[in-house]
Parts: sequence; C-alpha cells; structure tokens
Amino acid sequence: MLAPRPQPLGYNCPMADSTSKELLGAYLVVGDDTLKARRVVERLRARMESYGDPAFNTDVFDGESATGEAIVMACGTLPFASEKRLVHVTHADSLKKADSEPVVAYLASPASTTVLLLEAEKLAKSTRLYKAVAKLGKSAVIDCSLPKAYELPKQVEAMAGRYGLKLGKAAAEKLVELVGTDTVHLDSSLQRLSLERGAGATLSAADVEGAVARTASAKPWEFTDAFARRDVAGCLRLLGRLGDSSSFALLTMACNRIRELLAAQSIAGRRDGTTLGQALGMPDWRVKNHGAWARNFSPRELTAALSSARDAEQKMKSGGDADEVFQDWLLATLRRG
Repeated sequence: MLAPRPQPLGYNCPMADSTSKELLGAYLVVGDDTLKARRVVERLRARMESYGDPAFNTDVFDGESATGEAIVMACGTLPFASEKRLVHVTHADSLKKADSEPVVAYLASPASTTVLLLEAEKLAKSTRLYKAVAKLGKSAVIDCSLPKAYELPKQVEAMAGRYGLKLGKAAAEKLVELVGTDTVHLDSSLQRLSLERGAGATLSAADVEGAVARTASAKPWEFTDAFARRDVAGCLRLLGRLGDSSSFALLTMACNRIRELLAAQSIAGRRDGTTLGQALGMPDWRVKNHGAWARNFSPRELTAALSSARDAEQKMKSGGDADEVFQDWLLATLRRG
C-alpha cells in the first residue's frame, strides 16, 4: 500500500499562510531545525510564484562569500514581468560586518518590489541585522530552532502522523537515538518507514530499531545521563558511539555529574527554598531529573566514585590504557553491591 502524501508541516509561517496578506520587505529564517527552515523557504518560494515566473526574478547569494553591495544591488533591481522578485541569502550569519551593514541600511526602507530572505542557523537578537529585520513586523523573524532534546520525540510523533505512521513515545525516542537530531534525516527515515510498512502502521521501539540503521553519533550528555541513571548497559552501548570523546574527557564529565548529584542530595535536605538550578547556576529544565537520579546512589557511593576517579586519572596519565582504565572505573562505580 502506498504511503499517503505527507501534509505540509504545521510550522508557523505567516509570510506564506495567506495569499491575501501582503508580504513584508524581508524575512529572517533563523535556527538549526533544517527541515523546518527548508519548509518555510519552500512555502515562500511557492508564494512568490503567484506573482510571476521566479526563474527571472530570483537571486541567491551565499553569505560566506557575498558582498553587501551585491545583495543590496539585487534588491534594488526591478522584477521582470512580475510584481515582486526574491533575493535569497543563505548563511546570512556568515556575512562580514562590512557586508551586513549595507543590508542593515537597506532594511530601513526596503524596496516594495523585492522580498529579501535571510537564512541563518545562528544570529543573535542583539545584532544590528537581526534588529533591522525584526523592525519590519512581528512575523518578519521566523524561529526555526530545534526543540529541546526532551521535546524532540513528541515532534517526531507528529511528523510520523503526516506519513500515516503511529509512533508512541518509546518508538519516537528510539528513532532519535538511532538517527540523531537532524530533522531532515528524521523525516527521511519516517518516509522510508511509511513506504515499507504502509499507511496506518503502528511501530514499536523494537520495530524502529530493527528497521533503521544506526547513523547518529552519541552526544556526551547522553552518556552522562545514562551514567546518572546507573544504566550500565546504556553506558557501554553509548561508549562505542561517542566518536572523538576521549576517556579523559568522559571521566571529567562523569565527575561533574557526580558533583551535581551530590548537590542534589544536599539540596533535598534543605528547607530554605533554594532550587538545584539556583545552586548550580543552571536553568531548572537542565536539572529536572537530577533529584530522581541522585536517589540511584548513596552519598558514600558518590564520594567514593570521586576518590576512585582521581586514582583512575593518575593511572591513565602514568601510561595505562586510558580506555580500559576508564571502563573499569565506570563498571566499578555503576555496579551495585
């Protein structure tokens, strides 16, 4: 059975949601959600087609090499047999200051016959370029940031639905674990799964694991989270996917997590209203699981782990096999009894 044609993602894209709404003179698409940014750009380009042939009325620049003068000149060019033309600048966050300034000046009074689309992965709100676009209207800046790691599986569930698949939380988490956080890769994997399993298929975590090749490198924080959960199997599985992370670096990160867990145990006994986030100088969402994780260890175990980590580091620096020493320390720390 053929999988259903996916519906456009329901991302907020005011510039393309309504053909009756006049387009602004410029838009900034900013964020690291590649799929979301791609869909937003596609919808704007589709909107531009309603004005005339885009082949004669589109200029594309790469911010890594383009000059501000060339971008502004393109913006000032009149469209051919069309009401509007599109000037698309990729990697706008790579524009040199000398080249972004002419664009900032242009944005003070953009041409009514041109839509300038700036695409960037990271552009601080404090920059003059960001502020110049934001002044054009509340819909001028389109946030395409990836959701937080703990929010991504929920988004994957929604993405799966657009391909006629049903993924529960565990299956969505497994797909993120196997494929990574790149939404383009996640979308491709879901599309392939829909073609293989057909519309209406419900997939378990085991189904996903059996069907999807492991393509993602693990992130160090995934390892430290598994460490804090006292998940021996999870830690060993992740060790083989941590890429360039050295055993020295992993030992340091594990010790930092141990200190955070000791702080969580200390905070749990206080009555002054201080939160763990305040004590550690971190946002609360980053330490929301620390209290539960801290209960996986006794204070004595955590203190002993720090002491033995010092000995392990000394052994690693004295010529011992760093990977072997670290793994021995890891197993001794996490095994119960």
